[in-house]
Amino acid sequence: MLLYVLRRLVQAALILLGVSAITFALLYILPADPVRQIAGRSATAQTVANIRAQLGLDQPFLVQYGRYLAGLLQGDLGRSYLQRTDVASLILSRLPASLLLMAAGIAAELLIGLTMGMFAAVRRGGAADRALMLGSFVGVSAPQFVVGLLLLYVFGVQLRWLPISGYGTAAHLVLPALTLGILGAGWYSRMMRSSMIEVLRQDYIRTARAKGLPRATILFRHALPNAILPIVAMIGIDIGVFMGGIVVVESVFGWPGIGQLAWQAIQRVDIPIIMGVTLVSALAIVLGNLLADLIAPFIDPRIKLR
Repeated sequence: MLLYVLRRLVQAALILLGVSAITFALLYILPADPVRQIAGRSATAQTVANIRAQLGLDQPFLVQYGRYLAGLLQGDLGRSYLQRTDVASLILSRLPASLLLMAAGIAAELLIGLTMGMFAAVRRGGAADRALMLGSFVGVSAPQFVVGLLLLYVFGVQLRWLPISGYGTAAHLVLPALTLGILGAGWYSRMMRSSMIEVLRQDYIRTARAKGLPRATILFRHALPNAILPIVAMIGIDIGVFMGGIVVVESVFGWPGIGQLAWQAIQRVDIPIIMGVTLVSALAIVLGNLLADLIAPFIDPRIKLR
């Protein structure tokens, strides 16, 4: 297992290197000029040129990327152009809020999606099955900002059950977590339904039924552990989906995480922050996939790491 982990870590380093190069290149050719954001509209050409030289933005692409990569290897993500603060410090200050939201969103989508999938599999072909699968399709298709605004309007404005924005209590977490969870719940419900139907056809399930075991025991003790295996791999991939969705959700609900930080940086063309958030998101995706692969053998001993 140690060799497997080391090999995956080397692959992760190469992936992060590729992500940094592609992102830096895209930001380099971006028409928007970060120097203008710093200098302001009334700045003279000389002032703009001086700021550009101070930041090293007048250097060729390879020089700029090489300097950034050298700092990155030393753990330096650079300094924000506008906030004049280390990017690492800004991200670390926002990361706990984003991790909390991501954990709550994953819990919400698992609770909703697995419950829907299991119930649809047990009621296969019935009206409940068709209704649940239609609901999952709608959830997958709906844009996150639409779902977020709808939940905010219903439960925050009309019913006034939950706060419409902010951070600090469990009540503030409910609406953004549900917004993230509804999209993932649709995918999980469809996959869980297919996996559960396949498992329920197996011989050991028929044997358990023949022994007269309670239905709940068959479902939760014998069928669920085997049907949930494809879900484990999806959770690792889901981290990347959540990192992308967090930008929208945090902006809608005023959640002070790295998604909101990234959105503000994009509006201001603050390149170091954009680079830092992108690399942290890529690292989360890689580590999430690795963690899912490492957990799978403990769920099913037949799976071997190679």
